Amino acid sequence: MPLHKRKPFPLADPPKDLDPNELVYQVRFTKEIFRDYQEYLNRLNLYRQRLWTCKVTGKINLTYEEALVSEHNATERVQQFPSELVPRVLNMIQYSTLNLTDLINEIHTNLQKNLYEGIELHAKKGESVCACRIIEVMKDGEIAQCKVGWLDKLRQVTDVSVVSVEDLVRKKPPFSRSFLKAFIRESTCRISPWLVHEKLAKKHGILTDQIAGQNRVIDISRDSKKSGTKNKLGNQNFRPHQKKRKTENGHESENQVEEPIIYPIDDLLVKPSADDPNYADRPSPSTDFQVPMDCVGDLLMVWNFFTSFGRLLHLWPFSLEDFENAITHKDSELMLILESHSAILKFLIRDGGDYFTAIQNKRQKLKVKLTNWANYLCHFLEMRNKPELSDHIPIIKRGHYGLLDIHVKLGILRELVAEALITSAIRDKLDDCIEQKKILLARRREEVKTNKEQYLQKEGDHHTKEMNPERMLVNGKRNYVNSTIGSVPKYHNGDLKANGKVQSVYRKLIMENGKLQGRIEAKDDENQDKISINEQREHLEREIEKLSIRTNCIGKDRSYNRYWFFRREGRLFVESLDSSKWGYYSTKEELDALIGSLNEKGVRERDLKRQLEKYYVKISTALQKRSKDIAQKALMDEGELRRSARVRSQPRCSPAMAFHKYTNKWKEKPKQSKRHKKGHTVNLIFVEGTSP
Repeated sequence: MPLHKRKPFPLADPPKDLDPNELVYQVRFTKEIFRDYQEYLNRLNLYRQRLWTCKVTGKINLTYEEALVSEHNATERVQQFPSELVPRVLNMIQYSTLNLTDLINEIHTNLQKNLYEGIELHAKKGESVCACRIIEVMKDGEIAQCKVGWLDKLRQVTDVSVVSVEDLVRKKPPFSRSFLKAFIRESTCRISPWLVHEKLAKKHGILTDQIAGQNRVIDISRDSKKSGTKNKLGNQNFRPHQKKRKTENGHESENQVEEPIIYPIDDLLVKPSADDPNYADRPSPSTDFQVPMDCVGDLLMVWNFFTSFGRLLHLWPFSLEDFENAITHKDSELMLILESHSAILKFLIRDGGDYFTAIQNKRQKLKVKLTNWANYLCHFLEMRNKPELSDHIPIIKRGHYGLLDIHVKLGILRELVAEALITSAIRDKLDDCIEQKKILLARRREEVKTNKEQYLQKEGDHHTKEMNPERMLVNGKRNYVNSTIGSVPKYHNGDLKANGKVQSVYRKLIMENGKLQGRIEAKDDENQDKISINEQREHLEREIEKLSIRTNCIGKDRSYNRYWFFRREGRLFVESLDSSKWGYYSTKEELDALIGSLNEKGVRERDLKRQLEKYYVKISTALQKRSKDIAQKALMDEGELRRSARVRSQPRCSPAMAFHKYTNKWKEKPKQSKRHKKGHTVNLIFVEGTSP
């Protein structure tokens, strides 16, 4: 069981007289039962705190459940200890007075220098070196030989032969120090001296006379100091603790302790450990895109540009789903396609750059309409002069834009966006946003500094009031005290003590009332200040977020997959390292599973997990909103299908066909002019895309 403050923690006893049909609260991983909900919460909160220690490995700062998992994994590893070596190692542990580190080093050195049955190592077999396990150690005078069993890839014995000791090869120690540490902790019930569990000692014939063993240890340690010789207690060799000594060659006689790994490290270097918590299975992202997989990146880039600079382009925003459906549709007269292309072509003409010059050289009118946008698009493709795109100009001129391949459509939009990004209007917009963001960030820093100073000042004032409670009384209350005390009737000499007591009682009551009232007023003011400060902070964060036009990658996982979240889209997208594969998560459950699967020992996954936790509320809210909208649309469709055939009403538009009803509500402002006719003033309104 996990340790709490290095001591065993008893579990709560089940309630008495428990009715089988009674509703109770149970802790999942301890099976404890509580009748009272508050007691259940208190115990659960205690288990969630990082106050627990794994009894087997000694790992600290764990939750109770993490400590249970660590103990379970370590116990499974200990079960792999060779049964032939268990009695020998237990004999070395029993009644030893060494500390844990020295005991581990002693056992480690003993197993590495000596040959025991059950140790796995390598031996020469013909001209090769193969893995084997010592079955028996045979000694014939000074000549030592070993009977070994040759091991296959599954660590099973396939053949037996006898080899000499000189043919044995040790490529690595038989056991790591961490493995021995777990075995010692799992096998013992007491330290100083170490005592093996009674059942385990009886099973392997280990000496269990505690009192005699302790006395013998003391006597032997005294004798060893005098004689300097080794003494034996049964099969146990007692050796006084010795520090590492250097040999004549200057090398240490014992192996160096491996330095612990300092996390985080590169994710690809992280290896599974027995102490790792149970990570959730990483969900597989959905890949049901309408466009080909290698076009998803361009689709997201173009859509994000239109939504980020919609006001500058005079283009009403649209959803990614509608944009994807419009791109894959074969109709050439879709309003969403017409408006998006017309808007960006008008923007390029207004900028007065290379495209504006190309249009002037062709002596074309500088007026893009919904009826002639295809011609202006062909002029743009001729200017860019890219064969993979310009080869499709005849199809576009014939009015069959919708029949173009999806790769071509997105390639054209990608070139239009690239041309728009280098315009002066976009650069000015970005510079303006950067400057405003700098101002808001500076303002946020000042507010944080001011709030901190005010908090420290209030804490100091509160401390002063606690030290001098009379100062909390206002003048009116202080006068009231004086008038009240002054109104107390005077007593004779024999009643002076009583008079003094009455005055002190009055003073105490009035001071306590004033102190309580002052605290209530201060608390109310403090709560109001906190609310106003939080509102200001939230407003400031929203304004800063609005100015963040550029969308950055949230982070990367172990395999360098990039994760993207767009403010106007309720999905979390995943991009592979070579950008050839895309996927997305669309539910809160998938987001939780993704966070639970990230290993914080790796640099990339640690940063990704922190970013996902930082923006968890924002991302999960967007995912839930999208799921709710999809569910509502499904219910509406189902209701339409169930409607009686006798009701002849216009059917609703399917959500998948909603892009057909797109209208641009952010067209350019109309220009007004006046024409005089027969003495009357007539107001004419010219809107681009229409005729006067």
